[in-house]
Amino acid sequence: MPTYTSLTNEIMDLSNTSLTTLKGKDAANDLGLALENLENAPYGVGVFEIEDGSGLYEVGAYFIDAPNEIELLILSTVHGSKPFVVSKVPDKDWVAEVRRELAPVEAGDFFVYGSHDAEKVPNNCKPLLIEAAMAFGTGHHGTTKGCLTALDKLVKTGFIGKNIVDIGCGTAVLAMAAALCWPGKVLASDIDEIATETSKANAIANDLSDRIDVITCAGFDHPELRAAAPYDLILANILKGPLVALAPDMSKNSSEGGYVILSGLLSTQADAVIEAYRDVEFELIDHIQIAEWSILTLRKI
Repeated sequence: MPTYTSLTNEIMDLSNTSLTTLKGKDAANDLGLALENLENAPYGVGVFEIEDGSGLYEVGAYFIDAPNEIELLILSTVHGSKPFVVSKVPDKDWVAEVRRELAPVEAGDFFVYGSHDAEKVPNNCKPLLIEAAMAFGTGHHGTTKGCLTALDKLVKTGFIGKNIVDIGCGTAVLAMAAALCWPGKVLASDIDEIATETSKANAIANDLSDRIDVITCAGFDHPELRAAAPYDLILANILKGPLVALAPDMSKNSSEGGYVILSGLLSTQADAVIEAYRDVEFELIDHIQIAEWSILTLRKI
């Protein structure tokens, strides 16, 4: 597992980036594969959905030596993307730069920090040590901060979570937050093995390895998750599409009166998610908005 420092040190060694956008996941993946097959192959290629409802994907290639811009122009023409924008990565201390960007995050009583900010942890908080990693969920994204805020608000209503699962756990920041609130075990699952390995490492770093059980699977598709149901609290910070698709399983695996905290969706997508959950017997309890993101708390009725 690459560490915070090793990842940023690797980035320091790269000198050129080439970025473009185009419509459609399959087209973006095809362009990514074509980049990998260049004679002057890039160090790495990334394909990311731009989560603004546009259907656009960003394709990026990272080169040690300057790329052949004629080859990139041909690729963009053949695959129907915008022309690549090639830029040189400035020579700077990226470790220090990233650390400056990753300042601690406060969300209610939770305090999310990296080890470089350990001296800043205040008294009387719920501390969560999360290093920058390849999995999503350092606390800096609006959806993660919003989910922590929603969890803090739920705690302050007097609710006591006894059977909790974090679906699509990323770094397990939400699972660990729940474990700091209540004494029982918390299940955490993700389809990505990098995420589950990161989650296990984070649980160890936060002295919660005996409280967090991490599973690699999609949704609730694992015997241990099904056997532990029904849950009185389900946490899911994923994307609008999976949240809607999982609505029936969320209902099936929630206890009567149980809560779900959902995010990973734009505010423009919130109504569709709320409607999908109303159709499977959930009622909206709280709706937090942070920038363009929505965080929903719903209860099974």
